[in-house]
Amino acid sequence: MSDNLRIDELRRRFEKDPSSIAFAQLAEEYRRSGDCHQAVKICREGLARHPGYLSAQVTLGRALIELKEYDEARKELAAVVQVAPDNLTAIRALADIPQPAGEMVAVPEHPAVAALEHWLAAIVADRSRVG
Repeated sequence: MSDNLRIDELRRRFEKDPSSIAFAQLAEEYRRSGDCHQAVKICREGLARHPGYLSAQVTLGRALIELKEYDEARKELAAVVQVAPDNLTAIRALADIPQPAGEMVAVPEHPAVAALEHWLAAIVADRSRVG
C-alpha cells in the first residue's frame, strides 16, 4: 500500500476493470505525486485501449515534460491541440516546453486570436478615418 490513499483507491478501481478510463485519473495522481515514470507507463497502456482520450494525452505530455522528454511531450500535446484547439491545459503545457536557443515557439492558431486581430484592425481603420 502506498502513502497516497487516492492512488491506492484508483489503482484498485483500475485493477478491477483495466479496460475502463480510470487509468487517466490514476496516471494524473501518479504525475502529481512525482512518479512520472509510472504516469507515463499507465497513460501509454491506457491510450492503447482508448487512443482518443485527450485528458490522458495531456497527462502523458505533462509527465513527459517533467521527465525532460520534450520531443515526445510536444508530439502528444500538439496532437491534443490539433483536435481540441481550446484545450488550455495542453496549450499551457506546450508553452512550458523549453525551446532551443533562437528557436521560436509555435503557437497553435486559435479562432479567438483571429477574431481579436480582425476587431483590432477595424478599430485602427476606424481611427485613421476619423483623424
